Amino acid sequence: MARWQNGTGSLHAAGTGTDLGGGLPLEIAASYRARARGLLGRDGIEGALLLTPASGVHTFRMRFAIDVAYLSRDLTVLAVRTMPPGRLGRPRLRARHILEAEAGAMEKWGVRAGLRLTVEPTGPAR
Repeated sequence: MARWQNGTGSLHAAGTGTDLGGGLPLEIAASYRARARGLLGRDGIEGALLLTPASGVHTFRMRFAIDVAYLSRDLTVLAVRTMPPGRLGRPRLRARHILEAEAGAMEKWGVRAGLRLTVEPTGPAR
């Protein structure tokens, strides 16, 4: 994807046995405002949220714990961490994107370091 825009899409695992259920619902937050809002004020999320560009996150004022996957420029997972509310995550130097989901979701989906992901945009922001 040449230029990221706010919107929706589906998340897939590239060339592995992990199919992520045939594609997970994905929200894409590419503008400063959308990235700053992130998951604040929500009680949960269906699927995942992709913050781009981003190299670190925080969970201040969040209502639930989240899984955070740090992604490289080509959407390869660098690391996956679970963060409870009220924490400041350390930025990753090579990270260019962040994938957020409810705590436990990444393990259930098989998202782990080294996995390459693909994003298929499906529409503009709601």
